[in-house]
Amino acid sequence: MEQQKQLKKSIRFFNDREVRAVWDDENNCWWFSATDIVRAINNEPDYTKAGNYWRWLKRKLKQGGIQLVSATHGFKFEAPDGKLRVADVLNSEAVALLAKHYPNNRANEFLDWFTYSDNTLDGQSRKKAYQLYESGLLRTLEPGSLKCLQQIHAYIFGGLYDFAGQIRTKNISKGGFTFANCLHSPKRCK
Repeated sequence: MEQQKQLKKSIRFFNDREVRAVWDDENNCWWFSATDIVRAINNEPDYTKAGNYWRWLKRKLKQGGIQLVSATHGFKFEAPDGKLRVADVLNSEAVALLAKHYPNNRANEFLDWFTYSDNTLDGQSRKKAYQLYESGLLRTLEPGSLKCLQQIHAYIFGGLYDFAGQIRTKNISKGGFTFANCLHSPKRCK
């Protein structure tokens, strides 16, 4: 599948390993990087080793009659060198299937983390807020500064809203609740 405009991207963290995903409007689902899942489960810092392990595991599972990846769903992810590369991706069902057939029990904790998901925007942002707190990253930010607030906002809402981490120039509300008036922001609203 030739990758068109990616409307949404998401990065989730499991044991400080990123698990990247892209939203597929056509199929109405998230696709997760298979190599990132292997890196997270194995707690592997090296992308190359994780990629090699994924290719070996994919062949092994295919020999056992389990095919996880659809050849029609190759999305591009940014590699450690900054280039965009097509990667094997798994939808939620395939991620669960992979974890259940993983060669060791390390996948159990990952599957518990992965399946605990409220796929609403509020649920996703709440999960990211917990992850931010547990990551210890907050201790590295300058408390009360505008930059700190932007970093927190970008972390919690990144991949969910295009404006994550940016200073608003318009007033917004959700469910009858009006957020802080942008007149009080460094940049004035229109």
